[in-house]
Amino acid sequence: MANEVFHKWLRIPYTLHVHTDQKVANPRATVLFLHGIGNSGAAWDEIIDGLPKDLRLITIDLLGFGESQRPDWAVYSAKTQARSVMATFLKLRLRGQIIIVGHSLGSLVAVEIAKRYPLLVRSMVLFSPPFYKLDSTKPSPDKALREIYTLAQKHPGQFLRISSMAVKLGLTNKSFSLTEDEAPLFMNALEASIVNQTSLKDAAKLTVPIHILYGQFDPVVIGKNIRTLAKTNPNISARSVLAAHEFKGRFVPPAINAIINATKQK
Repeated sequence: MANEVFHKWLRIPYTLHVHTDQKVANPRATVLFLHGIGNSGAAWDEIIDGLPKDLRLITIDLLGFGESQRPDWAVYSAKTQARSVMATFLKLRLRGQIIIVGHSLGSLVAVEIAKRYPLLVRSMVLFSPPFYKLDSTKPSPDKALREIYTLAQKHPGQFLRISSMAVKLGLTNKSFSLTEDEAPLFMNALEASIVNQTSLKDAAKLTVPIHILYGQFDPVVIGKNIRTLAKTNPNISARSVLAAHEFKGRFVPPAINAIINATKQK
């Protein structure tokens, strides 16, 4: 009860579980990693292993995922996640600007952080960001994907079976987890952060350097939106790779290179 009063009624954000905190003396840069929906900080383990050892690398479990708190009353929007990420930032006593690396849902949270706390962000590297237009009423990829997500919310049982099959086929990250108990929270995050997002519009206004990497065979990313974003905002660059949505296989080497390049930029 006291916990609910503190966080729900006093609106004090939760701090998040830290999966990895690679501390080094005088780090060349500090990199904070934000995972995708249904995943956890463990999703970044392979990426972490391929990065230089002179970087401070931090991976966390977003609210509702991994070992972080899972309040059933919360709205798991990018705004809610961003506030909890920044509470964790303060708890870790991080100093100076950070580089944020986000995947999928984590990309949308990264955009929200850069929008709200621009002075804390040095640059961002975004993998597979599901940027969608909200004002698309005519037939379009944006409208079709939002309708698919809405259908998934109405039929969670079928979505669970499809997700289970994807896990068995090795199509998901190793940290992906979606059980019957986790489904309501998953659908909450899907609706609040991805379906009803403002991330595409917000990213167009950001002034921090952003590099976007996305798979050419990604079924949930609209490449045209990303390419248009890169053309209209000079602070954004984008590149496609021969991969799908998850950063695995062919996605890993260019992902590591993108992060290394971001740490070299002033």
